[in-house]
Amino acid sequence: MTEHRLTLAILVFEGVEELDFVGPWEVFTMARSLGAPVDVYTVGWRERAITCAKGLHITADLAFADRPEADIVLIPGGRGTRALAQDDAFNAEIRPYLASAKWQTSVCTGSTLLARAGFLEGRQATTHHGALDFLRAHAPHTYILNQRFVHDGNVVTSAGVSAGIDMSLWLVGHLFGQDMARSTQTQMEYFPEPPYGNPV
Repeated sequence: MTEHRLTLAILVFEGVEELDFVGPWEVFTMARSLGAPVDVYTVGWRERAITCAKGLHITADLAFADRPEADIVLIPGGRGTRALAQDDAFNAEIRPYLASAKWQTSVCTGSTLLARAGFLEGRQATTHHGALDFLRAHAPHTYILNQRFVHDGNVVTSAGVSAGIDMSLWLVGHLFGQDMARSTQTQMEYFPEPPYGNPV
């Protein structure tokens, strides 16, 4: 457990998948409302105005140029990661930002951007079940698992979309204790029982 206040920066960009970042935002801000010492903000690459994958328009709290250092950096996924994975300027700027954080985390294809920045070398990681080959192409020295989330050292990756909620709850429990994580989960009423079951 930690006693000092932590900061979580969630990167958002053109084509980011909505629930990939809103899910973790909900978890950590709910934990904060219950007393967890954490502050959460969004950082827009490069600008604050973002159009998400399904058309949601958002304004990030900060542009990337104005970013403060964070204890935890979370990179969501979405179709926008395809372009960013090929963007050398993005990779050059995101690498030191990630390196300055205590935790590097991702949801869905955000793991590919962690890989491009060099944070998945020799580690275990995951991504959306439909993007496993996409991650493999960018992470040849990574042990890729088809799991809900994967924790390897100070790197935590999760599968797609709603899996980011599970990863975030685990991280809340790791950082602030299981009682806090359980209270957060209960307050969110997050006990998934999909009406059509789990086809996997």
